[in-house]
Amino acid sequence: MEGETNRYPDPDTHLEQDICIHIFTVSSAMVGVCLTVIGLIRVVITLGRADTLADDLLAGDALLFLISCLLSYWALRSRSLRRMHRLEKIADGIFILAMIGMVIICALITYTISAPARPGAG
Repeated sequence: MEGETNRYPDPDTHLEQDICIHIFTVSSAMVGVCLTVIGLIRVVITLGRADTLADDLLAGDALLFLISCLLSYWALRSRSLRRMHRLEKIADGIFILAMIGMVIICALITYTISAPARPGAG
């Protein structure tokens, strides 16, 4: 039992494991957020208010969050310290990329919904 609680004796490794846990939990939550927003956009499109490629982009973003989530889970399960570091860095990079994508998509959604309708459209 003692070996399990002190699996990584280095404090920096413990900190990186904590970061990995945060990436894992937030990434999985963000997959749910992306899927929820896709559903909401589909409702708006069905009601005829706007048509946008944001739902397609969000599907890709959800996939990035899922990949980040799976990589961080793999890093947490890894027995090798070197592999854990490598997987954690990849998961972190993909997570940051997905978050930037989310901000860009939100700006696109805001612009699409708030832009006045063009004459002759619809």
